[in-house]
Amino acid sequence: MRLTDFWERMEQALGPTYARSWAHDHVLAELGGRTVDESIDDGIETVTIWRAVHRELALHPRER
Repeated sequence: MRLTDFWERMEQALGPTYARSWAHDHVLAELGGRTVDESIDDGIETVTIWRAVHRELALHPRER
C-alpha cells in the first residue's frame, strides 16, 4: 500500500484533522508500542500499520 493510500484511508476513518493527531499520539500495542508515525519512521510496511489501525478502531471489514 502506498503511503498516500494509507493516509487517505486514515482520513476517511478519522477525518482529515484527527487522523494526523491520532497517528502522532495513539500507541498501538500491536505495533510494538509504537504510534503510526513511529511505525512509518521505523520502516514498517503501511499495509501492516493499516491492518493494526483497522483492528484498533474496529472498522467495518469492507474498509480493510
